[in-house]
This record gives sequence, structure tokens and C-alpha cells, in this order.
Amino acid sequence: MEWFSADGYWLSRLVFQRTLAVIYLVAFLSAALQFRALIGERGILPVPELLRRTPWKAAPGLFRLHYSDRLFAAVAWSGCAVSVALIAGLDGLLPLWGGMLLWALPWVLYLSIVQVGQVWYGFGWESLLLETGFLAVFLGTGDTAPPVLVLWLLRWLLFRVEFGAGLIKLRGDACWRRLTCLDFHHETQPMPGPLSWFFHRLPRPVHRAEAAANHVTQLLVPFLLFTPQPVASCAAGLMVLTQLWLVASGNFAWLNWLTIALALSVIDWTPLAGRPPDLAAPPLWYEVAVIAVTVLVLVLSYRPARNLLSRRQVMNRSFDPLHLVNTYGAFGSISRMRLEVVVEGTADPVADEGAEWREYGFRGKPGDVRRLPRLFAPYHLRLDWMMWFAALSPAYARSWFGPFTERLLRGDRDTLRLLAHNPFPDGPPVHVRARVFHYRFTELRELRATGNWWERTCVREFMRPVSRPLPPGREGRDTGRKQR
Repeated sequence: MEWFSADGYWLSRLVFQRTLAVIYLVAFLSAALQFRALIGERGILPVPELLRRTPWKAAPGLFRLHYSDRLFAAVAWSGCAVSVALIAGLDGLLPLWGGMLLWALPWVLYLSIVQVGQVWYGFGWESLLLETGFLAVFLGTGDTAPPVLVLWLLRWLLFRVEFGAGLIKLRGDACWRRLTCLDFHHETQPMPGPLSWFFHRLPRPVHRAEAAANHVTQLLVPFLLFTPQPVASCAAGLMVLTQLWLVASGNFAWLNWLTIALALSVIDWTPLAGRPPDLAAPPLWYEVAVIAVTVLVLVLSYRPARNLLSRRQVMNRSFDPLHLVNTYGAFGSISRMRLEVVVEGTADPVADEGAEWREYGFRGKPGDVRRLPRLFAPYHLRLDWMMWFAALSPAYARSWFGPFTERLLRGDRDTLRLLAHNPFPDGPPVHVRARVFHYRFTELRELRATGNWWERTCVREFMRPVSRPLPPGREGRDTGRKQR
């Protein structure tokens, strides 16, 4: 079937696949380095407890057969190894079926991780990586031409990512319609980057232009993905530029980079690549598999498409247990005030304001007012992100914040590795508390005078002081003990 293959997109496929492999590597590395404290056997939200209370069909994966921290580490590090092999182009050295199996392996491994990740893996870019990775399995490798149908499915995915994000903004916060949201967003976003202070201090007319450009890129440009070349390439290129702007202005894990990868698959690189190499005709079994997957994706697209058209549109929802076709969106509402939960401990026996309270430092979220925000994306700091949600509402932290502070009181090494600064290097504190602070970027004159990037004010208590159990023989001596 001549219509089945798109020889001219061989370089588009190559660029897309290598970019996706790098993102897979970052995702598996993030899982390998953080899982013990978050979801390990002795973690904040242990996987074994999740598996006991949920049915297999709700979250199928490898860990349904058996779970141990050793097995999880093997899965995560194996995912890293496979990702490196894909970056190096090993899939191109294998026969078509072998290359497809190699691409299927990281998808299966990462799906298994997401299925047990709980709130730590409840972000839209997890489902986006799985949906993209599933389509990549059927994109072909080596000397087989990329199939037209899968290329169109990638465009359909990119369309839903961008158009869904645009609609949720238009239907959500009125500041998007007034073009004023970016007066606040750079300061109040989940994890500011090193340039966020400068973006926030741009003149307000520039913020209006940013918001207007966002609407154009997310509400109008996505339709051009389905037009002939070179218009589709120009539309994808505009999306790449927009995503790079977001990369520069904040930290959104691999969301922006994965969107860029999808856009790169749309661009026709023929003017740069020249004549495509000789590509083999696809075997019949491959054509049947691609057509079957296309039908499956179109059937599963019904609910996400209906969600796009609904006035009650929801963001970042999976409609099937394998995350094959999902709905996406971000920042339907914008916070006007940045709130941060600051966690403190004291070694003093009495937990009052006269005690010496020392602050725990996080890697990504704002803390020390003199510390310029760091760039971490595409790496995902899961605890830091959830701390941002906790500041919005204690309900977001109900399941995990108590176990988190218990591990601080025990001096748990795995938990402390997630932090940038442990103020109690010689032993855990006696009490831990948490307070909510209002953070705002300083003005230029304040920055020059004080060297502070932030100014903060305590707003309220988030968690009353809690204490660790006393050693035997000392019960009742600590009159400052309080229970949460």
C-alpha cells in the first residue's frame, strides 16, 4: 500500500525518537533516585499498601505480580539502560519487530511505575509520556518507512495537548480572557526557574502580548497541524518556540520537552536532509498492526474529544487503565498570591516560639529568600511539586504530609536525600512544625539593597508542632509535646 508509508519523514521520526528516548531516560532516572522515600516499602505512601487495597484491573502492571524495593530499582535502572540504548540508535540495528519490542520495553516499565506512583505520579506529563511512548512503538525503525497513520496520530495527540490547554484557560480564570494572568503566573507558578524573576518584572504590555500569543498558539495554530506542508511545519515550529519560552520561564518537568518532541515529528526536514535513503516496503503484519492500533486509538479518543467540547472540561484525565488516550490541560486558574509551606524543626524540649526553629531546605521550591530559583526541568522533583499543592490547600497533603514529617522526626536517610538542606546533621529534631508563608518577588531596588530574590511573610500555621517518641525512661518529661 503506497499510501501507508511517508518516506520523506524518516528524519522527522529519527529526531522525534531520539528526543523521546532522552525524556524516557530522565523519567526513569527520576524514579530510580526518589522512589524509596516516596513509595518504597518503608516510604511515605508504600506500594504494598496500595496493592492490597486496589484491584488488579484498576492499575495493571509488573508490580501486580510482585513488589519489592529491589525489583522497583531493577525496573527503573533497566529503563535507564534501555533509554540509553535507544538514544544510541540500537533500535535501528535490529529488524523491524526487534526495534518495536525495544520501544515497547520502556513503555511497559514506565507504565508499571506510574500505576503504583499514587499522588507522586498524578501529573499530566506522566500520561503524556505513556501515550507518546505507546505510539512510538508503532512508528517503525531502521530501514522501514514511517507509517502515515502513526504520524497523524502523533499530530492528533499534539492537537489535544495544545488545544486542551487553550480551552481550559479560556473557560477557566477570567484573567486569561482579560490577558492579565501573566502579571501573576511567573511569580506563582509551581516551581519558578532562574529567569522567572526577570519574566515577572517584564512590562505589563509584554505580559499582555504573552497571554495573547498563548491563545493564538493553543487555540488557532493546532488546527494548522492538519494542513499540507509547509504550513504544518510552520505551525509546529511556532509551537516549539512557545514551548522554549516556557522552558526559559519555569520548571515543568518534561511537559514542554515532550511537547517539543511531538512538534518535531510534524516538521518536514526534507529541505535539510535531502533525498531520503532507500527504505524497505513495510511487511503485511506491520501494516495490519498499525491499522489495528489506529482504530483502537480513534475509538478510545471519543471520551477525550467529548471532554474537549464539554463546558465541564477536566484537565489531565486518563480514560483507560493503560493511559493510551488521555485529556490534557494546565493552569485553568492562576493564583494571585504565592503561598509556601515552610517546614521547621527544633531540638529544644519545649516547642514554643522561644525554641530555636531551623528550616529544612528543598531542592526546587522557594525557601531561602536569598536563593535564586534553580533550573531542574526536565528532571521532576516530585516532593517539591506536591509541596506547592499543599500550600494551595491542606487537602492535597492529607495522605502524605503526616508520614513525611514522621520521617523527618526519625531522621530517615531516604527522605532527607530528597531535600537540599538538613538543619539537623547530628541527629533528628525533637519537634517538627509547618507554617504557611506569603512569598513575593522583590523589586529591583530591594534586590540591589538586600540581595534577596524573595520577600516573605508568615500567614498562618499549617501543622502544629509534632514530636517523635521519647526514649524509654523519659516518658512524661517533655512537657512541650503536642500531637497533631
